[in-house]
Amino acid sequence: MPARPRELTPERSARHLFGAKMRAHRMRAGMSLEALNDVVNISRSHLSRIETADAMPPPDLPPRLDAAFGTDGIFRELYLIAAREIHPDQFKRLMELEARARVIAEYSSQIVPGRLQTEGYARAQFRAANPWASEDRIEELVAARLSRQSVLGSDTLMDYSAVLDEAMLRRGFGGPEVMRAQLARLAELTLTHTTMIQVVPFDVGGHGLAGGTLVLMTMEDGARFAYEEGITTGTLMEDLESVVERQRVYDLVRVSALPPDESAAFIRSVMEVLPT
Repeated sequence: MPARPRELTPERSARHLFGAKMRAHRMRAGMSLEALNDVVNISRSHLSRIETADAMPPPDLPPRLDAAFGTDGIFRELYLIAAREIHPDQFKRLMELEARARVIAEYSSQIVPGRLQTEGYARAQFRAANPWASEDRIEELVAARLSRQSVLGSDTLMDYSAVLDEAMLRRGFGGPEVMRAQLARLAELTLTHTTMIQVVPFDVGGHGLAGGTLVLMTMEDGARFAYEEGITTGTLMEDLESVVERQRVYDLVRVSALPPDESAAFIRSVMEVLPT
């Protein structure tokens, strides 16, 4: 006799609801997990963990489920909510602000900003941060990280800029091939219709943001927010005085950075010295 499927708890969270809806539509369609695997190209064991909310759905699964079950975007909508639930409450608030922002300006000194990371870099960075984590947990974090990158899509109205320290370009995660792909992505995004990236080289010397991470956000109605992030925690600032103070420091750093075309050339020069 086959094992009885684990009872689901869709009331616990959007992630649990995603899994419960997935099982309900699968069973309504008379499909086994193996049959669904053939349709969405995700292993039976992974699909089982998604149904029981033990694993976060990868970002490309929701549209495949909507297409398979004819659910008109339901799984995509549930995924967007579930992806936010992975993060601490304050970070969830940050993600909500990011989704509404018309302008985002960011500084990072050591790690490529999440919005700009390749999948390989994200996986290597999470593994370095927590070498004891399970593979499922790492993949869950990678999926959540990649889900944040929709704000850079070609159809977005958001204006995104980043100022990156040279140290970040030279600090490798995942080996030369991973870094080569990551640096190539940064070079491609130095100046597009929605993105601008600038590099602060070592010869600039010390500055007010050295060693930290800062995100500045401006909403369509003009409201402004700032977010500073450490290794495991972050601080969201909503009072105008604090935001303006950090904006002034950011502006001072930005004027010392290379312009986008020189930044692209600088990034490619770092790529050229990577081991083959």
